[in-house]
Amino acid sequence: MIGRIRLVLALMIAAIVTPPLGLYQWVAVRTHLIDDRKVPRLYHRILLKLLGIRVRVTGEIAAARPLMIASNHISWTDIMVLGSLAELHFIARSDMASWPGIGTLARLQRSVFVERDQRRESAGQARAIADRLVGGDPMVLFPEGTTGTGNRIQPFKSTLFAAAAMARAAGGHETIAIQPVAIAYTRLQGMPMGRLHRAHAAWVGDQTLVPHLAALLGEGAMDVEVHFGEAILFGPGSDRKKTAREIEARVSAMMAQALRRPL
Repeated sequence: MIGRIRLVLALMIAAIVTPPLGLYQWVAVRTHLIDDRKVPRLYHRILLKLLGIRVRVTGEIAAARPLMIASNHISWTDIMVLGSLAELHFIARSDMASWPGIGTLARLQRSVFVERDQRRESAGQARAIADRLVGGDPMVLFPEGTTGTGNRIQPFKSTLFAAAAMARAAGGHETIAIQPVAIAYTRLQGMPMGRLHRAHAAWVGDQTLVPHLAALLGEGAMDVEVHFGEAILFGPGSDRKKTAREIEARVSAMMAQALRRPL
């Protein structure tokens, strides 16, 4: 019953704040007369409050630009978690663009949509990401290509790391910064999560959004840790596959540390 009440209240508040913020963002994106970077961060913070998710941060986002952020991926809430911390843009699955509501919000945040299973499209997709990097937009990549259980990361795919090489060539930059970031859901109602409890936060496979949302609200407050690692400089002679493996190792180590000793 409490979970149902929280769900209804959260949906009501979201329904109240979304139209005016969405309209502001639409005008900002279409006209470029006002800043289109502030509202998404505010909106993500509001949604996290409604969900009862508290974010704890170790480290900080790299100051270098162009900047690509490579993070593990556990749930749809990861976007709100990262988006609440900085003015970021996301690389999202192409099918998300057609999701009711969420697709519109993703477009308003100027996400880049990619078709991960179409190799023939990879060069064009990497070039679109490179253009955004050169333009100064920090881009968030989830190299696993899908969500995981929250207990360990899955192998990082190197394909879209090619955007770093393209950005170097297109923008005349000596190096592109690629920053490893680890997300770990660590506490539920203040108590450390075990392996089984982390499935509560994870959004895996064909789960539908509303039941997962209801489950999150029903369980109560949840803590998530975000660990920013030291950026790797992708420069002359850098190999995207080796870089992907190095980023994967760093993210895995930071995530393991967060799960062993939650803040």
